[in-house]
Amino acid sequence: MNAPDILPARRPIRELPDELISQIAAGEVVERPASVVRELVDNALDAGARQITVRLQAGGIRLISVEDDGSGILRDELPTALKRHATSKIANLHELESVDTMGFRGEALAAICSIAEVSVLTRTADAPEGHGWLLDGRSGELQPTARARGTTVEVRELFFSTPARRKFLKSEGTELAHCIEAVRRHALARPEVGFAIWHDGKLVAQWRAVTPDLASGEAHLDALRRRLADVLGEDFIAQAVAVSWPADAAPGTAAPAAGDAPRRLRVWGFAGVPDAARARPDRQFAYVNGRFVRDKVITHAARSAYEDVLHGHSQPVYALYVDIDPTRVDVNVHPTKIEVRFRDSREVHQAVHHAVEGALAAPRAPQAGQMPAAVPRRPAVDDAPPAWTPPPMRQQTLAWAQQPPVTGQRVSDLGALWGPAPAMEAPPPSPAAALPPAAAAAPTPGDPAMAGDGAEGWPLGRAVAQLHGIYILAENAHGLVVVDMHAAHERIVYERLKQQLDAHAVRSQPLLIPATFAATPEEVATAEACTAALAELGLEISPFSPKTLAVRAVPATLAQGDPVALARSVLAELAQHEASTVVLRARNELLATMACHGAVRANRRLTLDEMNALLRQMEVTERSDQCNHGRPTWRQLSIRDLDALFLRGR
Repeated sequence: MNAPDILPARRPIRELPDELISQIAAGEVVERPASVVRELVDNALDAGARQITVRLQAGGIRLISVEDDGSGILRDELPTALKRHATSKIANLHELESVDTMGFRGEALAAICSIAEVSVLTRTADAPEGHGWLLDGRSGELQPTARARGTTVEVRELFFSTPARRKFLKSEGTELAHCIEAVRRHALARPEVGFAIWHDGKLVAQWRAVTPDLASGEAHLDALRRRLADVLGEDFIAQAVAVSWPADAAPGTAAPAAGDAPRRLRVWGFAGVPDAARARPDRQFAYVNGRFVRDKVITHAARSAYEDVLHGHSQPVYALYVDIDPTRVDVNVHPTKIEVRFRDSREVHQAVHHAVEGALAAPRAPQAGQMPAAVPRRPAVDDAPPAWTPPPMRQQTLAWAQQPPVTGQRVSDLGALWGPAPAMEAPPPSPAAALPPAAAAAPTPGDPAMAGDGAEGWPLGRAVAQLHGIYILAENAHGLVVVDMHAAHERIVYERLKQQLDAHAVRSQPLLIPATFAATPEEVATAEACTAALAELGLEISPFSPKTLAVRAVPATLAQGDPVALARSVLAELAQHEASTVVLRARNELLATMACHGAVRANRRLTLDEMNALLRQMEVTERSDQCNHGRPTWRQLSIRDLDALFLRGR
């Protein structure tokens, strides 16, 4: 006989005491001292503070004090502020669904009081008593105390009532680092607010308030630039480009809406250039309505915008700010409010992707021409001869032309860069596609303008020589430019192929025999819900049976690939991000291969006119600073760099 089942002893269902409820809530809200700092700074910002000072002891374990100059709390409301679910931020469901403040649940102070000793000192600007009030969170005692307008919240002996939780804390140095990071994230979003952090009586970090110059058309962007330089360093700003989408929206200001229409979606901030990429994603800051978030939609969109220009597994750096109507984003989906859910994730994904991609598209070569034309020089120690002017090198050019042709593809004086579409047709065929206006305006080989001495104004300068058939050496106003000619030409051809295809809608090619595959319930649901999105990508995927999907059409450019693998990848991205870049990524990989084979090869001798033509084309081609694989195409050596190599002036 089978042994009888042993059931656990039955325990009665009963309500939990309030203190235990608060301690459970504290476990969700308060993970470490940095969690307390974040919640208290949130409250200070909601109170309109313009200066916030955080004082810590023992990494925040012994003491956390957050002092602000905000509006303060009325005496009669002070005891209520420490109760569970007591808040001034929301009063009904409509306000909950349109939260535009940092805090709104009203549970943080009560949760902190259940695991630490808390006191609140506050005063309002119009306090009739003429002084502030000090509330002891444990005893509830209220007594008058002198204080200027604002609030100070002190939290002592964190986790004193839950010793087990305290054992999981790290060292004081580690906890201090987390507290500083929590304040730093707030500082990056609010340049108009000053922040100071003290630890054990020493000032460890301070960021002064930045007052926007309202007379400037980009006042808020300039203020953010200064705050980013203060917090992340001047190197971040020096290697970043401004992001602003749509172009007609002023960064940093709420976009007005007509009547009851929702607020416009806007994306702004700064995105690091590919050369500033790091091995770890530790400098990726994303904000939604001023709140720091870790959102997979924004992260994926930003990363996809860098796909064409990043090398290997490098991680981009950026500080992006998404401004969206509060009714179109749900911030009440995570205990610590670090995650959000968008009503239309696809719209946000496309906005972030286009904003970052557009900011990175502009070639940085023209910026080289904006540098000081002449570097201040030191008085010469000895009588140096006049500056040497490179000869035209016509004899050497003729000598190169007389050499036997190198085996491989002919360059034909790089005519493929600006002439009619090459014989190599990119699917779908578009032989009549024209170059963009900027490219069409580029000088052509043999153009008289190419041979003049007016090249000082050209960002990439004038070619003077070719090194080992691999690099082009050019002279510009700032010094020496070294160009990898194969990488540069590869990018130019690649961008032209993309422009030709982008001028036409994605052409779909039906499959003679539909490709079927066993699908998960999530894949079936995604295919049924995203029919329109799949059609835009050139895919037709429909249910074949309750557990089977059929791929009936694929993009014409990918007709030779595996339709099932393509369908699975697209459905996976659509399920996770409500947007997919799989088709675009696969198409670009195909074009990149074509461009690589169509670009000028190493050891090909070029004439000066050919080299200059390549430089002019680089100056007007999008993303020409990196090749298709993310490697740089050119480097600038300034006169100072060259002087340092030869120890001049030392």
